[in-house]
Amino acid sequence: MKPYLLAMSSMLALGAVDAAAAQVSGHGEYLARAGDCIACHTAPGGQPYAGGLGLKTPLGILYSTNITPDPQTGLGQYSFEDFDNAVRRGVRKDGSSLYPAMPFPSYAQVSEADMRDLYGYFMTGVTPVAHANRSPDIPWPLSIRWPLGWWSWMFAPKPAVVEAPPATERAARGAYLVEGLGHCGSCHTPRALTLEEKTLADDRSKAYLSGGAPIDGWIAKDLRGSAMTGLGKWSEADLVEFLRTGKNNQSAAFGGMKDVIENSLQYLSDEDLHAIAQYLKSLSPDEAPLHSGADAQASTTTADLHALRVESDGARIYADNCMACHRSDGKGYEKTFPGLSANTVLNDPQPDSVIRIVLAGATGTATDAAPTAYTMPAFAWRLSDPEVAAVASFIRSAWGNTGSAVSAKDVAHVRHDLSSAGQ
Repeated sequence: MKPYLLAMSSMLALGAVDAAAAQVSGHGEYLARAGDCIACHTAPGGQPYAGGLGLKTPLGILYSTNITPDPQTGLGQYSFEDFDNAVRRGVRKDGSSLYPAMPFPSYAQVSEADMRDLYGYFMTGVTPVAHANRSPDIPWPLSIRWPLGWWSWMFAPKPAVVEAPPATERAARGAYLVEGLGHCGSCHTPRALTLEEKTLADDRSKAYLSGGAPIDGWIAKDLRGSAMTGLGKWSEADLVEFLRTGKNNQSAAFGGMKDVIENSLQYLSDEDLHAIAQYLKSLSPDEAPLHSGADAQASTTTADLHALRVESDGARIYADNCMACHRSDGKGYEKTFPGLSANTVLNDPQPDSVIRIVLAGATGTATDAAPTAYTMPAFAWRLSDPEVAAVASFIRSAWGNTGSAVSAKDVAHVRHDLSSAGQ
């Protein structure tokens, strides 16, 4: 009887251990989703987390590493301390420094408990893949790694000694997700000449999440409270819907944000999405007051287009190519064809995203909550550079929008980049 009881006790204990490991792995997978780890560490057509994605940087091209638990080419021989050093401190197992394309300055805000759950997921919940890492295509002497340690010392914070805020502390939870695992500032915060983000959290400068430099040809937009370029006109419900589905009555996701929603944000809980939205809505704008006469200008533009009084080249091209979907009032069709009136992307000082969409077209997000993805056709074959510049300038100034004019030279530059990328 005693051996039987001992065997049963051992089985129950092992079952409890397995259940605990499964719980850790499940929470770790959720955290990996929140951090969108798969986006950078999976190459097109490659195995999940096996690395190999080329990342363009001002120094050259970096290739993401294999973070599966393969013992030879991945993380299989990493202890938790090795993993934590890499993710939160930017230091590899061999002691060399990571390039800051890895957002370890943001990940420094992640709690140790969450880090341990992440480690548990990558060690037990991810399929090992034998895929050798590729060396960066960075010319010497920029390829020398030891100066990166000095960069980290100057610009990367030490890992925080914090606990992840619970869902009940919504504002704190939102800040924790946005500033930490979400690493939103990596794209949406401007960087200094030395490539560090100008700030890693909201402060008096109001630079945090105020819009970043072009990434793969797309402009990472202002996420602060500006009514013209940011989220000032969006409600918390608008934001939650956008984060979950990639579309709302205000806009639709494109470029890198489309991938973030499909890979990451759609899988977050309602509580975490509301926490993120509440935090973003708390960020005050740094802008001049809206110009007067915007409503009157919008009415005039709508009336002229409705009556086909299209005297300018931009208005004529819009009426011929765009108005059927985006309408004469520029309001589009809710959650189908995005509105252009008061669209904050059109008011961005940099027109690259608008030009790129007109030239190459765009397909919306497809998520579990909104599986239908609508496509805008490409007009690169149909419109010349001056014509694209004319219609882009028109929609950036129509219906009360305040975007600056676009030149044919601006369009030619984007067209060249698209051609070079094979798009």
